[in-house]
Amino acid sequence: MYENQTAEEIRKRVLDRVSSDYDKREGGVIYDCIEPSVLELEQVYIALDSTIEKMDIEVLSGDELAQRIYQRTGMTRKPATYAAKQLEATGTGSINEGDLFQTGSGIQFKAMENVLINGSGTVRIQAAVAGAEGNVPANTIKYMPVSIPGIDSVTNQEPTEGGYDAESDEDLLQRYYERIKTPPTSGNKSQYKMWAKEVTGVGDARVVPLWNGNNTVKVVLIDANKEPANAEVVSSVQNYIDPEAAGEGKGAAPVGAYCTVVSADGKTINVAFTALDIDPAYTEEQRKANVEAKLGEYFRSITFREDITEISYAQIGYRLLDATGIRDYSDLTINGGTANIPLVNNEVPVLGVVTIA
Repeated sequence: MYENQTAEEIRKRVLDRVSSDYDKREGGVIYDCIEPSVLELEQVYIALDSTIEKMDIEVLSGDELAQRIYQRTGMTRKPATYAAKQLEATGTGSINEGDLFQTGSGIQFKAMENVLINGSGTVRIQAAVAGAEGNVPANTIKYMPVSIPGIDSVTNQEPTEGGYDAESDEDLLQRYYERIKTPPTSGNKSQYKMWAKEVTGVGDARVVPLWNGNNTVKVVLIDANKEPANAEVVSSVQNYIDPEAAGEGKGAAPVGAYCTVVSADGKTINVAFTALDIDPAYTEEQRKANVEAKLGEYFRSITFREDITEISYAQIGYRLLDATGIRDYSDLTINGGTANIPLVNNEVPVLGVVTIA
């Protein structure tokens, strides 16, 4: 808006206001006297431009976006959370709170308690860093960066879970617009969706009114990683909205409203194909990991989309070609076939086994 208010333009206007009876040339007294004010005014216009631009919430990011949304609605950014699980240990020795364990790729976890291991035992662990990166597959936490006397081996029998990245600017802004454009009030569908999405770990929610008769509401969840919500997230939302689905008004829902919270159903998608042309700069494991990452991106992009009711065979093929290390392929099958896979009711795609021949 004020991009034309340069020092040159401001200086010209100021000098035009000075009588031509005086010497206004550069180096003269008049010129030198106005020059500091000209330069300062240029900075004022730059600051004004920035201030006016930031009146548009779309251009804000980070703390500025979070502060603006909080000031307008009271909504806050959902924080990152730590992945956690049990770790199996063998040997005879003590594991102390804070002892470190890690995966082969260097993702670290710390013991959350003091445990004496006598032959075998378990210890609660938590990711050292909050975020989705801490969600690792089973049997991958097998290393101790600092050896623990008497402990021979460790592993996680189950995948770690519960790690979610801090709510992104995009997701926070989406929640803000949902609240502004579809105002939650009097227990309408928008309000149940808003309540669910206020809980850390929830990525999105669908609301099914009257699903089991009058005064009943079902809320279907996916987590912040766009996957079926785990039991902990479901329980947190249930307790927040309507504890024990009792309809007693002990949560956010009004008296007489019976709300049942469930997770979306995962639809396992197995993908198999023959790689015709590969990049030798990548190992087999790297190529497979790249394919899995691209398929995961695709699945997340369509999860809980009202306008998408099936998994596209063609889109799967496109993602294979987009994966680094794979130049061409043949014999692609999805769940053993070559047709699109329908998503019914509240199903969301979950990547199963990827087989590369």
